[in-house]
Amino acid sequence: MAIIGTFMVPHPPLIVPEIGKGDEKQVEKTLNSYQEVAKEIARLKPETIVISSPHARYYSDYFYISGSENVKGNFGSFGASSIIFDEEIDIELAKEIERIAEKDSFPSGCIKDEVLDHGTMVPLYFIRKELPKCKIVVVGLSTLPLLDNYHLGMIINEAVQNINRKVVYVASGDLSHKLQEYGPYGFIKEGPIYDDRIMKTMSSGNFNELLEYEESFLDKAAECGHRSFTIMAGTLNGYNVQSKQLSHEDVTGVGYGICTFYPQERSKDRDFYDKYLNDTLIKTQSNDEYVNLARKTIETYIKDNIKIEVPENTPKELLNNKAGVFVSIHKLGTLRGCIGTFLPTTDSIATEIINNAISASTEDPRFRPITEDELKYLEINVDVLSNPQPIESQNQLDPKKYGVIVTSGYKKGLLLPDLEGVDTIEEQIAIAKNKAGILKDEEISLERFTVTRHK
Repeated sequence: MAIIGTFMVPHPPLIVPEIGKGDEKQVEKTLNSYQEVAKEIARLKPETIVISSPHARYYSDYFYISGSENVKGNFGSFGASSIIFDEEIDIELAKEIERIAEKDSFPSGCIKDEVLDHGTMVPLYFIRKELPKCKIVVVGLSTLPLLDNYHLGMIINEAVQNINRKVVYVASGDLSHKLQEYGPYGFIKEGPIYDDRIMKTMSSGNFNELLEYEESFLDKAAECGHRSFTIMAGTLNGYNVQSKQLSHEDVTGVGYGICTFYPQERSKDRDFYDKYLNDTLIKTQSNDEYVNLARKTIETYIKDNIKIEVPENTPKELLNNKAGVFVSIHKLGTLRGCIGTFLPTTDSIATEIINNAISASTEDPRFRPITEDELKYLEINVDVLSNPQPIESQNQLDPKKYGVIVTSGYKKGLLLPDLEGVDTIEEQIAIAKNKAGILKDEEISLERFTVTRHK
């Protein structure tokens, strides 16, 4: 037995009539679609419902799986404490997910938590009206790369098949929270762009597109459910899918989308996981001498704990010139390390690259050191900086052309140019100030520089 159906739903407490008290009629299309989904799930008669929720336990580097035998919750914090949930967890399925994750060295496992979150309870509210009894498993999200979220879905499907369980998957998550000026979170142009794009992705069943969304774009759009939808998509990896959009609304300033998905026959063309990995391996290949020196440095240091000497065949331009250098490392589209020097600290660009490649791969305080099994998936950029030039006004900046150095006393923050998601001078300066710990009202001086990017 495998997963027999999956559903993408939002989780606004407003939509529960006992909470909305009439205001739920603002999103009547969503309400009607939710009721339709609940009826469809009841017709499928699942033994277990797996629900992924952005409001369940959320870790930066780990995926939570509900590990308690029973979980409870109510809508008391939303003024409806009379609505109570007392749910039984499918511990056998939860433990099988954990077992496969451990076998695959994948960061996920069971954690005991007996309290339900509203991202889980809102779908259950509608489902329980049509299907009063069946076990559940609650899954949390992670800020790990989108491909890891997708991989978790594949693990869940494998676990379902291993124990021959009849399972429905519900991906709980709102869309953008910044769709209207009058909404609770205001408006940003990326909001409606995200909603339009994600609804096209989901209604078409083109789940490979879920992995192509830039993290900076997702952050700006203030989306809620993208990772939840991505885990769900992973449960259907390798299957043709019958997909259908039931509704999409944004009248409250937050996007609510509802779609249904039914797996069909298997298809090699739908193995988006392997395709993404193969495409990534192609991207990691480079003919650039700067990048290849950084890669050789990182691979040798991670594998053998040896700092390489400058190779004999190194081009003269790397040996005879000095400059500040930044080494940036991405894994599967997500930043994995970035450290550099804005002025030269050694006698050549080559040694600058070697030093900073080691630092970026092992000493960036934001990340754990890179491990050997990650090496083949690393995309490496090397930025060679020009000498910084003082400027009198921020009007002399251009975030696509110039990097910026912001100084206040002994505090100094640097930001490279042409970064994904940094579109304005104000954003560029604000990020550089934040990196340096410079407060909003502190006086600053500015310098700009250009980079030659090698990738």
